[in-house]
Amino acid sequence: MRFSHFIRNTTLALAGLATAFSFAAETHADPLAKDVFGAQSLPAATQAAAHGFYSKGCFAGGMAIAEDGPNWQAMRLSRNRRWGHPEMISLLERFSREAAQDGWPGLLIGDISQPRGGPMLSGHASHQLGLDADIWFVPMPTNGRLSARQRENMDFVSMLKPNSLHVDDRKWTPAHAAILRRAASYPNVERILVHPGIKKKLCDTVSGDRSWLRKVRPFWGHDSHFHIRIGCPAGSPGCGGQEATPRGEGCDQSLAWWFTDEPWRPATGPAQPRARDVMRLSALPAACKAVLSAPAPTSEAAVTVGGSGRTMLATTAAPPVAASAYAPTPERTIPVPQPRPYN
Repeated sequence: MRFSHFIRNTTLALAGLATAFSFAAETHADPLAKDVFGAQSLPAATQAAAHGFYSKGCFAGGMAIAEDGPNWQAMRLSRNRRWGHPEMISLLERFSREAAQDGWPGLLIGDISQPRGGPMLSGHASHQLGLDADIWFVPMPTNGRLSARQRENMDFVSMLKPNSLHVDDRKWTPAHAAILRRAASYPNVERILVHPGIKKKLCDTVSGDRSWLRKVRPFWGHDSHFHIRIGCPAGSPGCGGQEATPRGEGCDQSLAWWFTDEPWRPATGPAQPRARDVMRLSALPAACKAVLSAPAPTSEAAVTVGGSGRTMLATTAAPPVAASAYAPTPERTIPVPQPRPYN
């Protein structure tokens, strides 16, 4: 009897080991997408192309916007998230230059994307195609440049009144509305995400041509920054576009909904894991495996757009200065849209 118990226990133990080895092999063959894309320090040195959707995809041929430009500064340099599709980087340079006409001395540019896109180790659900960028609602200072330490630790400034869904008029200026109008003026910009209170402020105060308001969409978060999203660029047949924005200004019942209890009521039941935390590599477009395996730029490859508007050549295959984004960034320091809160 004892011998039979021994055989049974041994069999169960071996079965458990086999299951564990099988799971380990499967995990190795199909890792978490955020782990493999978050580990990339340089882009794929291939033709620029976006693959998949804004919240499930990747991109190749990315470029990094320079840390400093004549009309911009990149923030949170340690994240190594100032990479984007060349069309996005070009747009940001133009936007920063033309924003001066609106009384905006320069852009503080937040996260764009990782070098090859894909899900991030922390923070955003989107920003995976190099076609999204965050711009702070605080302009670049006029009395000098922010230091690297300041850019890393500077607090976000909410445009809202404390514990309110409405804009604080002591912080809001005509230049804030003007900079959003400027962003919406570019044909390839399809959406601009802002906090519902900011959308309401625009609806209540913008006069004259209001057609651009349809691009400005309310969403959780986005009270200290606005989120620019451009459409799928040419040469990206595998890029999945999003639905067109609804007709009208968006100042109707769809906006009024945000000022009811429903959007802010904590969800019932157990909290669901964020998609980026469970998404496997196999869930992304097949082209993303090729993006991962593509070579990084060589010493003669152009990877950074310089402050002069000219493309700068990388001198080594190392990441940009101060770029080390492998450790997850604390969630509280990332300006991202917040999902419905949980109990």
